[in-house]
Amino acid sequence: MNDALRPLAIYLVAAEESGDALGAALAAALTKGAEPVKLAGIGGSAMAAAGIASPFPINTLSIIGVSAIPRRLPTILRRIRESVDSIVAAQPDGLVIIDSPDFTHRVARRVRARAPSIPIVDYVSPSVWAWRSGRARAMRDYVDCVLAILPFEPEVHARLGGPPCVYVGHPLIERLSQLRPNADEAQRRRTDPPVVLVLPGSRTGEIRRLIEIFGATVAEVAARYGPIELVLPTVPHLAMDVRAAVVSWPIKPRIVVEPAEKWSAFRTARAALAASGTVTLELAVAGVPTVAAYRITLVEELIARVLRMRARLPTIILANLVIGELVVPEFLQWDCTPQNLADALVPLLSDTPERARQIEAFARLDSIMAVDTTPSAKAAATVIDVIRRRSNRTAALKS
Repeated sequence: MNDALRPLAIYLVAAEESGDALGAALAAALTKGAEPVKLAGIGGSAMAAAGIASPFPINTLSIIGVSAIPRRLPTILRRIRESVDSIVAAQPDGLVIIDSPDFTHRVARRVRARAPSIPIVDYVSPSVWAWRSGRARAMRDYVDCVLAILPFEPEVHARLGGPPCVYVGHPLIERLSQLRPNADEAQRRRTDPPVVLVLPGSRTGEIRRLIEIFGATVAEVAARYGPIELVLPTVPHLAMDVRAAVVSWPIKPRIVVEPAEKWSAFRTARAALAASGTVTLELAVAGVPTVAAYRITLVEELIARVLRMRARLPTIILANLVIGELVVPEFLQWDCTPQNLADALVPLLSDTPERARQIEAFARLDSIMAVDTTPSAKAAATVIDVIRRRSNRTAALKS
């Protein structure tokens, strides 16, 4: 078949649920594009629904915390070898690795060594702006382009000597209708008792370290403010543990596990108490003033202190990093106490300067995070462009 008429073969690799969702959206955008494509890859249920059958399940690949690495290492190394063998055998026109750098970057390095002609795109930059900044320069050896989902990342990669980096937009941009209230929901935000979101994390260790502190915090908030309605979104596999953990709370939260219920709560919440993570940006986009908190183990704290000093980060809260200001108050480690959290959360329930400052800052996110199309469409177009440019360079060298 004439190369000009042959569909581009593109291989996508995702190793966790968040990457699977990105991969599925990217697959849909690639399929809808003007360039004919043939997709294959490694992913989960979302990518399978988009027509990409994974050679193995990805639910064993996620690495959560330093202590999990030794236990998972044999499985992870085997899956890395299987992934590389599958990609090299397929000889695609391009490879897209999606998030989960502990897995996907190991795959990419080995593919580059065995099949250097395959262009490699990294969808979601590692947090080189937060720690291990040397990764940016090292990525030049095996990544042709980074698709950034945070607007400040292209400048960071340029400063650190990383690969070419293009801001394609955060996937939250495609979910604004899920996050923003309609007129009735906006009215509920203003009506007492206020809905307060409690988000202690999506991982067992996070929940274990924060759940009692959050329970004591909301009790203190209610004692000072008056009646509040608590909603605690969680994931299905943790719901039983969460229900057991909140039995002793003086104020019982409504626990929701369905995504539709979670986003409904986001649209009606007046304020939130949340573990540090992507959820702080989701809350900011939803316009929900937030107090953020986090606790880690002592070993992880020692490592984090060194890494944070090296990175010179003024904050670890994603919403603050994107906005460029310390808008969302953060309480980490020993500062993460019910007293401190309640002191910061109570003012967010009334018309106060603290609440107004967050809402004003969150209103700027649309312009800060804007792209000229949907993030998945821009990502797809950039992937095609990288493959075509690499192909043209290869052809020119052969001629």
